[in-house]
Amino acid sequence: MTTFVGVADMAAWTRERGPERIIGEMARSMVGVFARWPSFDLVPRIASHTPIGVIELMPTSDGSHYAFKYVNGHPSNPARGYQTVTAFGALADVDNGYPVLLAEMTLLTALRTAATSAMASQQLARLDSRRMALIGAGSQAEFQALGHRASLGIDEVAVWDVDPAAMAKAECNLRALGFDVRVATSAEDAVRGADVVTTCTADKAFATVLFDDWITPGMHINAIGGDCPGKTELEPAILGRGPVFVEHTPQSRIEGEIQHQGEDFPVTELWRVVTGDATGRESQEQVTIFDSVGFAVEDFCALRYLNSTVRGSGHCIEIDLVAEPEDPKDLFGLVGAPVPV
Repeated sequence: MTTFVGVADMAAWTRERGPERIIGEMARSMVGVFARWPSFDLVPRIASHTPIGVIELMPTSDGSHYAFKYVNGHPSNPARGYQTVTAFGALADVDNGYPVLLAEMTLLTALRTAATSAMASQQLARLDSRRMALIGAGSQAEFQALGHRASLGIDEVAVWDVDPAAMAKAECNLRALGFDVRVATSAEDAVRGADVVTTCTADKAFATVLFDDWITPGMHINAIGGDCPGKTELEPAILGRGPVFVEHTPQSRIEGEIQHQGEDFPVTELWRVVTGDATGRESQEQVTIFDSVGFAVEDFCALRYLNSTVRGSGHCIEIDLVAEPEDPKDLFGLVGAPVPV
């Protein structure tokens, strides 16, 4: 039997356990996973691009467990009554190849993306950071704020989005969560005075939502919206303001903010900071940039965390996903009546 977590159960589990707790625990778990990054199959996502969106498969394994996520990205979906991003995923036992967990991952991806950003900020931002700017008030906004409160103690959030309804939604939700919220009059206004800036817009285009002359010494930038070829959020000059950190360099050079740059543009993979093989922030005045595109190892971490915490919670069921005939060599016996020899 395979454990299954559907949308209703995922939402109930998240409410009961608490999204901030989940993101904080997942971020701590992610530190351990990043510390053994070289032990994973580092496979760039397999993408199928169309003019209106992308469908991707994100697989990896550490030799003990195998995980994959199916995810789409369609920026025009909200206008048609659909979500921009949806996902599901699975965790399997490498020993026998059997799936042990099948789960919705639209909510889980939001939690794991926030956990990744929170972990990166904890590694790279100033530890006295308290003010955050969110450029993009869509599906990620509240999760990002909760993650940064869990990791850094962020309690002041400035929000900007081109959609006034999205800003109103984020303001309402963030105030209810106990944040000091400021609805900005522009992206530049949101960034003013921020210690951590997170860009998380959905439009799949070479857009510039953050400009170089807005950046001040000591800022940390999480650029999480640029996640496919042809999509960026930062003015390229920002990448020269300080060290740039990525997940998996070959994928980031195709999909991240650094897709503008040549192959010799220097970057540091974040796992090397976690293990102490590379330096993160070097001074209080330094600007640091995390160019995040999302990687399968992070989904592996999220699925493993879910698998270890959802059992016994009442928010999962067991499903008969894998055919198991009494005789492993007689699969036909499940569908055909015995035939006399």
